[in-house]
Amino acid sequence: MELTGAQILLECLKREGVEVLFGYPGGAVIDIYDELPRHPLKHILVRHEQGAVHAADGFARASGKVGVCLVTSGPGATNAVTGIATAYMDSIPLVAITGQVPTPLIGNDAFQEVDIVGITRPCTKHNYLVKDVRDLALTIRRAFYLARSGRPGPVLVDLPKDVLQTRTPFIWPDDEAIKMRSYNPTSKPNKRQLQKVAELVKNAKQPVFYAGGGVVSANASDDLTWLARRLHMPVTATLMGLGCFPADDPLWLGMLGMHGTYAANRAIQDSDLIIAAGARFDDRVTGKIAEFAPKAKLVHIDIDPTSIQKNVLVHVPIVADVKHALADLRSIIEHEMTDFDFVSVHEPWVKHTLEWELEHPIKYVPAKRGEPVKPQYVVEKIYELTKGEAIIATEVGQNQMWTAQFFGFQRPRTFLSSGGLGTMGYGFPAAIGAQMAFPDKLVIDIAGDGSIQMNIQELATAVCYNLPVKIVILNNGYLGMVRQWQELFYKKNYCATCMDAQPDFVKLAEAYGAAGFRVTRTRDVEKVLKEAFATPKPVIVDVRVAPEENVYPMVPAGKSLGEMLLV
Repeated sequence: MELTGAQILLECLKREGVEVLFGYPGGAVIDIYDELPRHPLKHILVRHEQGAVHAADGFARASGKVGVCLVTSGPGATNAVTGIATAYMDSIPLVAITGQVPTPLIGNDAFQEVDIVGITRPCTKHNYLVKDVRDLALTIRRAFYLARSGRPGPVLVDLPKDVLQTRTPFIWPDDEAIKMRSYNPTSKPNKRQLQKVAELVKNAKQPVFYAGGGVVSANASDDLTWLARRLHMPVTATLMGLGCFPADDPLWLGMLGMHGTYAANRAIQDSDLIIAAGARFDDRVTGKIAEFAPKAKLVHIDIDPTSIQKNVLVHVPIVADVKHALADLRSIIEHEMTDFDFVSVHEPWVKHTLEWELEHPIKYVPAKRGEPVKPQYVVEKIYELTKGEAIIATEVGQNQMWTAQFFGFQRPRTFLSSGGLGTMGYGFPAAIGAQMAFPDKLVIDIAGDGSIQMNIQELATAVCYNLPVKIVILNNGYLGMVRQWQELFYKKNYCATCMDAQPDFVKLAEAYGAAGFRVTRTRDVEKVLKEAFATPKPVIVDVRVAPEENVYPMVPAGKSLGEMLLV
């Protein structure tokens, strides 16, 4: 069967099981769009290439599948870079397809030419420039294999226009063909290392599980939960790990790090054993590294060997897929330590952590009559009304941290946020991607008034495809997190953080064909949210919240986890 490059690409996507393609057309990829109507792929036309990548990213995070996006060459490709870097930092499986000028023109400064392979080399797991159509099918298969295997990540495939137009026999590469000699991720753990971990837990008096996004991406939440309960070990998680352990479990300490809970940060500092699973000891988590967990032996489980010993000294490294490692550890505990009473040994420690939770819970000062709405109250109310049965995306900043603190995530893949790169404008297009993956679920983007304006144009996408995403804007009129830093550390010099000129978000929603609501009083929050969630179309809820509300607790930059600022 002889096909053009464009036809081969679409046939490969179909065989990889791709159902949804987020994209934006242009001259370099017009041959793909010319073929698209004859294929079963659902194409979502976004309004900006950055939105295409974030939407594919949100689709991947919510579904566990590989997200796919398609953009044209030059500015189309460079507009996608922020989204690709966002996925790279958070290890999200993604295949980004970019158009390129014809091969004879590469390097000639041709119209809309850019070296996207060179530009994205530092922020992709791998990238390809396909110069021969005969290599195309194998390249696409390898791109998907790389994106979803080992430590997941984005892979970019750059396709020159003439490659897309050239015909060649189509051959679907088999599984053996996609293997690469230099790429052999270690998925199975070393059993002797796991035996060491089991003995360490047995002898520990103050152990803690520290879970990251790797637990979510490896689908290892059930094993983590089983182990924590059997070993009677408290659990804390990074921002990316939220949902990997049920927030209503008595062993849950809450998030740790800069805006983590008092109990989680104290537990880490006082623990004698930390089992870190699928986490990378990010600086927002460790605080001052020299004073991080000074009494603890560290076990680090990660599929990426370069993450181990990168930021902290690890006593027991385990290079493996988190799912395999936790399942094997579970097997050791289940079959070789049946008589050991972990509950009795660890109960004094668990009680101690509960005392910390009671001593300094996550809290805020409720609004008095006539005072502006408190943003934390809005997040609490969203949780209460949805009973946690929603997919929550966030933008970046205070809205992100309040959501992490006050929404009790019970299940993995229900919290979508840009953790590593901290990309403002991520949440709304990511929510669109999640809504495509789960059309019947309630999907909410909790946003700030600054961040929502970075990709607000995607409201047209949501309206066009009747995706009933709800956007709840915690509107304080500031770039809130930067303003908070200015207040605390720069003598209230609010330089360039006041968003004086704002659109009327209600009218803006209506202009796009969505519904708009505004809330200015605390007593109206519940009623309006109920109405918004019942509205079968995209909605913006503009909640005017207290302008100078801060996120607490907070560990100032450069300080240790023991030096928290409390409410």
